[in-house]
Amino acid sequence: MDKKKLAGHNLSECTTIVVGEELTGDGSRIYARSEDFDAMRCKNWLVFKDTDNGPEEFVAEDSRFRCPLPKKALGYTALPDYQYHHEWGSAGFNSLGVGESSTETIFSSPAALEHDPYVEDGLAENCTYNIVLPYIHSAREGVERLGALIEKYGSAEGFGIGFIDDKETWYLENACGHHWLACRMPKDQYFVTGNQSRFRKYDPNDTENYLADKDLLTFAKKHKLWDPKKGEFDFHEAYSKDDIADTTYNYTRVWGLQQLFTPAMKQDVGKNTFPVFAKPEKNIGIKELRQAFRFHYDGTDHDPYLHNNGKEPWRPVSIFRTTQTHLMQVRPWLPKEIGCITYVANGMADLGVFLPIYQGIQSFPKAYAVGDDHCDDESAYWRFRKVMTLGMTNYNAYAPVIKEVYARLEAENDQRQREFEARYLEIYKERPMEARDLLQSFNESLLNRALEVADELVNELFTRMTKATMEEYMFHGA
Repeated sequence: MDKKKLAGHNLSECTTIVVGEELTGDGSRIYARSEDFDAMRCKNWLVFKDTDNGPEEFVAEDSRFRCPLPKKALGYTALPDYQYHHEWGSAGFNSLGVGESSTETIFSSPAALEHDPYVEDGLAENCTYNIVLPYIHSAREGVERLGALIEKYGSAEGFGIGFIDDKETWYLENACGHHWLACRMPKDQYFVTGNQSRFRKYDPNDTENYLADKDLLTFAKKHKLWDPKKGEFDFHEAYSKDDIADTTYNYTRVWGLQQLFTPAMKQDVGKNTFPVFAKPEKNIGIKELRQAFRFHYDGTDHDPYLHNNGKEPWRPVSIFRTTQTHLMQVRPWLPKEIGCITYVANGMADLGVFLPIYQGIQSFPKAYAVGDDHCDDESAYWRFRKVMTLGMTNYNAYAPVIKEVYARLEAENDQRQREFEARYLEIYKERPMEARDLLQSFNESLLNRALEVADELVNELFTRMTKATMEEYMFHGA
């Protein structure tokens, strides 16, 4: 099966950043990822409810994968492509406050695939969210369920997937057909990856920090992917692809983000010697991550937008074909309904706005749940996409206008959230239904206000473009 041909798309190519709770400044932990895919793939924001009578089989809509499911399923939020509402869920929290982000596309080495190839009708990226998140009660359980699925059905392609809850954050990387390794993210460091397996160390005796299939080491030794006589096991060296294509597509993003967070760390952008985990110079919170996902080698010779260069060899973090970027934050000291938040920016983060989705939301405004591959005036995705498309016609002239308006809106939303959360905490124990309705009304108001701002920006940009066009083609009379 040529999955790319069957699904009618290129594989998703993303960037992931994970931040430990000792680095965020407030004790929260954050898992964040961009979904860099196809600008025409409108995202629909959906809420699924708890059920005791869910489907007993998962049937993929864009591959031939099938698997049984428990009838009892937790509710969850999802950000699927418009035509696949029951797969490609991408990111969100379930009703217990466990979050998942699925997936970071990665690639196994030809040597590993020779001995354990991808399974044609196996577990593909499109399936890994909706068959895991509704059935898990912790981040660790998410790793265990996904790992068991990989071992049973085999992987159809390479992927990295994250899980987060109020106690732990985990990241899993699969390897060739049936193998995988997951690491618990450290509290005092951050992790960055872009379309390449990053894990190195694995200690099978340290089950607090590592989980893996039981044959990970023996398989590597048997097929000469790892020689114990030459040193300790290195997961990346044993199982992962690393070639010339990675040097400008993947290395540069990891290097750039590590330089952003840890500028004193000197390293060669052309060598894959980047640390798996690193310590930042300053705290990395939501504001810093918004900026990180807008990163495009700003102001340098490699900035494709500054120089109007669509052929720039260094692949930026923020690219136009991004469908959405999410920042999943868990604040364990708060009730999960407001303590678990997914900040989402539709489209290109650099010219987009991050909006909060509280875990306790019951539904989304209709505009966020509709839209397809043709622009319209109702879909939230397309209303935000209009702004960034107009902005890209003359980035240096129009991007500052967009950025200023959205920065102001994000700052206003941050303040409104603080005020709302204070009110919520005053009433949620004694008047839970009133608190639920307050949360729903507040979250909807932020989302609807963002659409108004986007529409205003479209009009402002179109006005400026009209004026510029008139000046270019004035043809004055006598």
